[in-house]
Amino acid sequence: MAKVLYFNIDDTLDYENELLKEWGIDDLELIEIKDPDHTKDFAGCVRDSGADGLVVEYEQVTSEVMDIAPNLKIVSLQSIGYNSVDIPAATERGICVTNIPGFCAEEVALHTIGFLIDLVRKITFYDKTVRAGKWDPLLGYKTYRITGKTIGLVFFGEIPKKMVPILKAMGLNILVYAPTKSAEYLAEFGCEKADTLEELLKKSDFVSLHCPLIPDVTWHLIGEKELKLMKPEAFLINTARGSVVDEPALVKALKEGWIKGAAIDVIEDETNEVSDLFELENTVITPHAAFVSEDSFYDGRKRCLEQLVMRLSKKVVPTSLVNKDVEFEF
Repeated sequence: MAKVLYFNIDDTLDYENELLKEWGIDDLELIEIKDPDHTKDFAGCVRDSGADGLVVEYEQVTSEVMDIAPNLKIVSLQSIGYNSVDIPAATERGICVTNIPGFCAEEVALHTIGFLIDLVRKITFYDKTVRAGKWDPLLGYKTYRITGKTIGLVFFGEIPKKMVPILKAMGLNILVYAPTKSAEYLAEFGCEKADTLEELLKKSDFVSLHCPLIPDVTWHLIGEKELKLMKPEAFLINTARGSVVDEPALVKALKEGWIKGAAIDVIEDETNEVSDLFELENTVITPHAAFVSEDSFYDGRKRCLEQLVMRLSKKVVPTSLVNKDVEFEF
């Protein structure tokens, strides 16, 4: 009987256990540990569980955690991002790492469009000022029509693809910085390719980030230098990962008027849930909620469990491997 530890995952495991029953899988034991106050020793819990599989959200699965979990064969993530796992260390130890690409593409695409509309029409700003007793439509920064403006998309995965038809219907020109995508490929979606990030930042009225957090590649991809390249009337939208943006640099840019405003779904310190961005009027902020819907929750949980079943029960290679070069034996 293989053991799978679900550490600090929202909800119970009733849904997962029902799926296993439906699929006829009787050789997996799902173990649940809750730690809402972050007081438990995560590494110790993994060690003591003797887990063959591990499901986490925000806990860091480091080489040290792997070294005290000799049975660990797979880390299955209920997310698109995988920056919480030391991928090289897992690969070296023959541990599969899986994610669920595209599971919340519709939700994040709509959230990003919502951010765009909110920034342009100052919806959240007006709501706050009215509730504070100020009935004045001329408060805050000046607004303009967006027809003919340019939005720059940084990377071009499933989320931006779902955004494109809506953006085009809004009359926006779409510029894309995606080093792995050709101009011809992007043209099929009605988008123009930016050869460099610098080109995209200089030309765009809106910059929307859709890249994974990759150490030494996209960590602080947007910093002081990049923010100063943007137009003073431009907006930044981040529904990717908090550390894709140098947060102190963004705070400075917003305070000093290098850019007009920002809409942020992710911050750098989500563990402590604090950010200087919270104090600024020219920001719209949501609590890493872009992916949320009942549909995405259950779709993500099902797809996560499928990867565990492949590796531990059916003894086949998981279909959503992040570390595709991992070598292991069944």
